[in-house]
Amino acid sequence: MECSRRDTVKLLVASTAAFVGGTGMAASLKHNRPNSKWAGVQVGLNVPYSFGTRTAMSAEEVLRRTVELGISAVELRLQPIEISMGLPRELVLGPAPSDYSAVYYPLGDAPAVIPPAPGRTVLTPADIATYQAGAAPRREWRVRQSMHAAQALRRKYAAAGVKIDIVKIDGISDLEGDELDYAFRLAKTLGARAISGEMLVPAVPRLAAAANRHRFMVALHNHLPITPALWEDAFQYSPYIGANVDLGHFVAGNRTSPIAFIEKHHRRIPHIHVKDKTLDNINVEFGTGDTPIKDVLRLLRDKNWPITAVIEYELKLPVTADRTAEVRKAIEFCHNCLIS
Repeated sequence: MECSRRDTVKLLVASTAAFVGGTGMAASLKHNRPNSKWAGVQVGLNVPYSFGTRTAMSAEEVLRRTVELGISAVELRLQPIEISMGLPRELVLGPAPSDYSAVYYPLGDAPAVIPPAPGRTVLTPADIATYQAGAAPRREWRVRQSMHAAQALRRKYAAAGVKIDIVKIDGISDLEGDELDYAFRLAKTLGARAISGEMLVPAVPRLAAAANRHRFMVALHNHLPITPALWEDAFQYSPYIGANVDLGHFVAGNRTSPIAFIEKHHRRIPHIHVKDKTLDNINVEFGTGDTPIKDVLRLLRDKNWPITAVIEYELKLPVTADRTAEVRKAIEFCHNCLIS
C-alpha cells in the first residue's frame, strides 16, 4: 500500500478530528501533527502489536493508525517493515521458536518442544517446522536488500510526524553474520536509536559483538524470569547492550518495583514497556494493577532522562470491543500521569 503526501495530509486531518472533543489531548496535535511528548517524556506505542497483530499490517497501515491516535514515536516491529519492503507474505511470521525459549527459558535450557502450562503460549511441532523452513529463504532475501525501501519508509513516517524510535526484531537470537548486520543497517536507516529483542542469555555475546561493530544499542526485553542480575551480567559484554524494561513483567517476575533498577541503569535503557499487571501476572487496565506506572513516568519526567515510554497494549479483549478506544484510554492515562 502506498502512502503519498496527499494521503498523509488526509491522515493528519482525520487524526485531528478524532481528538476534538474526545480524549482531551487535541492540543497535542498542533499544526495537524501528532505529538505524544508530554512534560518532556516521549510516549510511544509498540506497533502493530498494540493493534492486536504482528503480521497482518504493512508499515503504511501501522502509520495510519498511529497518526489517528496522536502518537509521535513508535517501537516498530520488523514484520510490517519487511512487508512494505516486499518480503513474500509466506515468509512473514510471528515470534521465532527462540523467542518462546527466551520467554520461558532465558538461560538457554529450553526443551525442543516447550511443554504447555497455565497461561503459557507455545508453538506446536508444525509451527516450529514452518518457521525453520522459512529461515533460509528469509535470510537470503534479507542479505540481498538495499536500503532504498527503508529510506522511503523513513521519509513517510517523518512526513507524518512519527519517529521510528526503536525497531523490534523477533527472532533476534537466531541472527548471525550478514543477516544480523542487516538488522543493524535497517534500524540505522530507519532512524532508530536502538533495536530490541527477547533476552536469551547464550545469544548475548554474539549480539554484543555486533553491537560493538555497529556502535548501536541492543535493548534486551524481559519476561518474568529475567532478573536485574541477568541484565547486569549482559551489560558487561558491551556498552551497547541495554535493557528494554517491561514494567509489568518486572513487577510480576521480581515482585518488586523496577524503579531502583531504572535509577541505577538509566543510561542503559533507551525505552521501557508500559503496561499494568498484578503481582499474579494478570494484565489489567492501566492504573488498576500493581505496576507503578505513574511513579515511573514521573521519574522519567523529573529526571529528564531520554527514555521513551512505549505503551505495549496486550489486554485480551472481547471480539466486539473497540481496541482503538481501549488503546486510547491507555494513552490518556499516561498523558494524565505526566501533566498532573
